[in-house]
Amino acid sequence: MSGSTSKRYPAELRERAVRMVAEVRADHDSEWAAMTRVAELLGVGTPETVRKWCRQAEIDAGDKPGVTTGDSAELKRLKRENAELKRANAILKAASAFFAAELDRPQR
Repeated sequence: MSGSTSKRYPAELRERAVRMVAEVRADHDSEWAAMTRVAELLGVGTPETVRKWCRQAEIDAGDKPGVTTGDSAELKRLKRENAELKRANAILKAASAFFAAELDRPQR
């Protein structure tokens, strides 16, 4: 995902936006209208960004099914670790093949 909002906006701003949407929801005709207003007030690029934050907060709270923020971070960490281990394994295999070939060469 290019341009991840988690890097562009601090966690405090995201949490504040989610709280504000809940607080001003009753003052607007729809949840989208509330999200649009909060995005304007906080200077967030688009209301869609605020909508995603609200949906993720619902998942993290257990109100909706989905992958929590913590689980997503753990999955990313494990994928990075797996890739690093695969690279190390490939290096070790290449080194093993090299040294096995050296042992097979006739000595002078």
